[in-house]
Amino acid sequence: MLKIPFRVIIPNIDETFSSAVELEQVPELLAREKVAAVIESLKGQEIPWVLGADTVILYEGNILGKPQDHEQAIEYLKMLQGKTHSVVTSIVLYNGHTHETTSKICKTEVTFNPMTDEEINWYVETGEWHGAAGGYRIQSLASCFIGKLEGSYSCVIGLPISELYDILKEQGYSILE
Repeated sequence: MLKIPFRVIIPNIDETFSSAVELEQVPELLAREKVAAVIESLKGQEIPWVLGADTVILYEGNILGKPQDHEQAIEYLKMLQGKTHSVVTSIVLYNGHTHETTSKICKTEVTFNPMTDEEINWYVETGEWHGAAGGYRIQSLASCFIGKLEGSYSCVIGLPISELYDILKEQGYSILE
């Protein structure tokens, strides 16, 4: 969308974290680890920029990660339906010219409408829950069930565009050229 040329490099990191880490800080920790892993994998190459991001769903003092299976996806949606949860996304940008790393955190409150078991089962059967924190993708069919959003829509998708634009500007990268 911003016409920024990019290459996707999937870092191999351990996404476990210490219980001493505040839950809202987990996405920044993981995004930083992803950036460090990519930089390490490109050792010896010129690295102009590396952007890492991570998103977590916070609900009642717990992180809802990516469901492991069909049953867990149903469990997550049953928990979230009719209630509000937080989506926290962190982006971390490494500037290869200055060797500095900058980060921003975005938090959005998402409220699901009440859902019937039939609606939950239908949604899970679509398979959209695969690889999605909390078991849903707001940018697709789950949008049918979202009653309220307070904050950034792009934060919930997983790459907060306003924060990305701000961090790029701060680091001297212009999308205007």
